[in-house]
Amino acid sequence: MNLIVDVGNTYIKLAVFQEHNLLWQQKLDPEDFPKRVKKVFKKYPDIQSAIISSVGKFDQKYISVLSVFVEVHILSHSTEIPFKNSYATPQTLGMDRIALATAAFYHNPDANTLVIDAGTCITYDMINDYGEYLGGAISLGLSMRYRALHEYTSKLPLLEPEDFHDIIGNSTNASIHSGVLNGICREIDGVIGQYQSRFEDLTVILTGGDAQILSKRLKNTIFAHSNFLLKGLNYLLEYNKR
Repeated sequence: MNLIVDVGNTYIKLAVFQEHNLLWQQKLDPEDFPKRVKKVFKKYPDIQSAIISSVGKFDQKYISVLSVFVEVHILSHSTEIPFKNSYATPQTLGMDRIALATAAFYHNPDANTLVIDAGTCITYDMINDYGEYLGGAISLGLSMRYRALHEYTSKLPLLEPEDFHDIIGNSTNASIHSGVLNGICREIDGVIGQYQSRFEDLTVILTGGDAQILSKRLKNTIFAHSNFLLKGLNYLLEYNKR
């Protein structure tokens, strides 16, 4: 069994895999990590390996806590990867994007795959049919767009995403929802269209915390995979056991 620890900008996700099957997962606040890890190993005593991927802040003492229970692999730019990395600055490539590219490589082998991760940021990552990672793009995520409108103006309120579909907002709140939601979906559809014009038989995979709210609004055919990053981390851990 493997334990996956995905440290994001806000939350930590824990997951337990038996080979390539996801058995359990949970999202928690960073301060709850030590207590929760103990419970995980009590519930799954057969866990033998763990991997930590961090794009946020992760206290070194938490790594020490985890190391008491199991051998820990810290995902880094020295980690062995199964695909060819053609990114011009590989040392700056985020750990989350490495994991997503790995998941795409295994999930859709020998095919052109664009992975869109709709989280704090929106990332676009492209693996071609030669198993080569080409790069992609980084854009503002959904909550970041709402927060920017509030923080960089004097009077616009801070709103939470809601199920708003009209292009015309007849109030300030409705106008914000229309601008953010329609804007982000038109961006994603536009980016997908650009990739489709360059790569034949393109498979598009949407993942991340905002995937559900965005997937039903997009015009393009996509495949939503909520646990795609976790699966990529599990693949990387297995690959580095060799």
